[in-house]
Amino acid sequence: MSEMKQIFLILMPLFLILLGCKKMEQTEKTKNMSNFIKVKSNIVVDTIKTDKFWTIIGHAVKESKGNDDLKEQILISELKKLSLVEIKNFEFAFRKCIIDADEFKIMAAMKIIEGYVSDDSYLYFRCWLIGQGKTIFQETLKNPDYLTNVVNQDKIHEFEGLMYVATKAYEIKSGKKEDESFPRNEAGKIGLDYDFGAPPTKGVDWTEDELPNLLPKLYSKYND
Repeated sequence: MSEMKQIFLILMPLFLILLGCKKMEQTEKTKNMSNFIKVKSNIVVDTIKTDKFWTIIGHAVKESKGNDDLKEQILISELKKLSLVEIKNFEFAFRKCIIDADEFKIMAAMKIIEGYVSDDSYLYFRCWLIGQGKTIFQETLKNPDYLTNVVNQDKIHEFEGLMYVATKAYEIKSGKKEDESFPRNEAGKIGLDYDFGAPPTKGVDWTEDELPNLLPKLYSKYND
């Protein structure tokens, strides 16, 4: 047996052992990452206080009587009464609703109502939908044709201000300028991202030709 072959036979078992260790290390890293994602998901579930969120939204809807500027001020005023943790919970709940409403049928409803869809306008439309209160929001997610009796043809259905009420209230309550501890930054850390890190839009994409059959009542309201 040649010297080279002897060296090969000696080194091969060592190589296989090292390769096995590397695979075990990678498996452990993957396992740990899975646990980390699971923990993050649990944090989201535990910290979102949806009942309180909808109670605050409902109060603002009732008192503002359709005036979104007033609604924004009422929300900030109500949030200032809460603890810093509760203000963060409001932001978490808001972001979960934004993500839940990211569906192609909701996008189709906006296309019919507003005549166009852009990244920003679609986000503001979902803010508007949340700002209508729990019943309208939940019923619309079940069937966007529900909006037929909700929307006003003379109004732009956007509520961008809802994106900032928790931040403004937190700033007032804490007496600090925005930093990494603020609600929207904390939300991003636990995966509640509606921007670049958002989950894919749910459902089936559509073409404009499909809109009359997709949402017949809503389409009829805007095209008769």
